[in-house]
Amino acid sequence: MTRFRIRDYLWIIVGAALFLVVVVGVVRFNQYGKAVARAAFQTERLELANGTRLALASASEAEKSAVLAVTDEDSQGYADQARAATTQADRLRLELQRLLKQGGTARELDLFAQFSEFFGEFQRVDSELLALAVRNTNLKANALSFGLAEQSIGEMNTALSNIVARSATWPESRNVALLALGAQNAALRIQVLLAPHIAEESDKKMDDLEALMNAQAREVQKDLDGLAALPKLGGDPDFRTAASAYQRYGAVKTQILALSRENTNVRSLSISLTQKRRVMLLCQETLAALQQAITDEPGSGLPHARPASPR
Repeated sequence: MTRFRIRDYLWIIVGAALFLVVVVGVVRFNQYGKAVARAAFQTERLELANGTRLALASASEAEKSAVLAVTDEDSQGYADQARAATTQADRLRLELQRLLKQGGTARELDLFAQFSEFFGEFQRVDSELLALAVRNTNLKANALSFGLAEQSIGEMNTALSNIVARSATWPESRNVALLALGAQNAALRIQVLLAPHIAEESDKKMDDLEALMNAQAREVQKDLDGLAALPKLGGDPDFRTAASAYQRYGAVKTQILALSRENTNVRSLSISLTQKRRVMLLCQETLAALQQAITDEPGSGLPHARPASPR
C-alpha cells in the first residue's frame, strides 16, 4: 500500500512537472509570437517611411530634370515622372499614417504630423514649379534670338553693306555710309541686349534693358528714314530688303521680350534651388527622425542606427 502511494506521488510530481513545462512553453511561445509581431509591425512602418523617402527623392530628381530639359517634350516627360513619384509618396504616407494610428507612440505621431505639413508644402511648391518648367519660355526666347532675330539682322546688314559699296562713287557716299553704319550698329546693340534680358530675373532690370533697346530702335529708324529720303535710294531693292528685314526683326523681338517676361525657366530654377530644396530637406529630415523613433521603441530588438538619407 505504501509502495503504491509513493508511485502515485511520483506520477503526480511528473505530471505537475510536465504541466509546468507546457505552461512555460505556452507562455514563452506567446511572448515569442508577440515579439515577432511587434518586430514585423516595426519593420513594416520602417519600410513605409523609407519608401516614402525614396519616392520623394525620385520626385525631386525628376523635377530637376524637368527644369533643366531643353525641349518641351522632355520637360513634360520628366514632370510626369515627378508627379507620379509624388503620388507614390503620398500613397505610402497614408499607409504609414494608418499603421501609426494603430500602434505608434506619441513621438512618432507628432513627427508624422510635422512631415505631413512639410509634405503639403512640398506638393504646393512642386505644382507651381513643374507648371513653369514645362513652358520653357526663356529657352524659346533664346532660340528666337539666335534664330529668326539673328537671321533678320544679318539680312538687313548685308543689304545695307551692299548699298554702302554701290554708293562709293556718289557725291553723298559719306552720308550714306554714316546712315547705314549707324543703323547696323544700333540694331546690333539691340541684339546684344536681348541675351541679358532673357537671363534676367528682375522686372526692374528688364525695364532698364528695354529702355536701352528702345533708344537704339529709335536710332535705327532715324537712320533708315534718312536713307529713304535720298533720291537715289527710292525704290532701291537693297533698301527695301533692309527695311523689310528690320520690320521682321521688330516683330520677332516683340515675341522674344514677351517670352522673356514670362521667365518660366528662370523662375522654375530659382524655386528649385530655394523653396523646393528647403522643403525637401525638411521632409527627409523629419522622416529620418521618425524612422529613428520607430527603431528606438523599447523591446524592438532592432539596431539603433540612424537611417541613411536616400540619394
